[in-house]
Amino acid sequence: MAETSDWYAANVATFGDRLAGAREAAGLSQEQLAKRLGVRLTSIQPWEDDASGPRANRLQMMAGMLNVSIRWLLTGEGEGVEGPGQPGTLTDDAQTALKDLGRMRAQMLALATEMGQMEKRLRHLLRDEE
Repeated sequence: MAETSDWYAANVATFGDRLAGAREAAGLSQEQLAKRLGVRLTSIQPWEDDASGPRANRLQMMAGMLNVSIRWLLTGEGEGVEGPGQPGTLTDDAQTALKDLGRMRAQMLALATEMGQMEKRLRHLLRDEE
């Protein structure tokens, strides 16, 4: 296990990217990880797709099973896995594109969170009118 590389940094990769990378580095399929965690496959898939996230107790179990730190899974900092391929194999343009993609994913996630909060607020307002 090594310190994180830029491949899984917070501005490039998401929680789901890091989870999938650590799972693959551990040689586990999604089905195998789900079975070891005691959850359904339909729980693992949205975690890796960044559509939802695990509860704290599952996060702690995953980090132990995958031999990475919780901090690395969440932020890309700390003890994690090396990114695929040899360091330096990506061109500067490819690295810039990956960083831009990571930034856009983070913006989309922030907007989705904001939309969820607005929907909750609107539902609350509609209930108050009844």
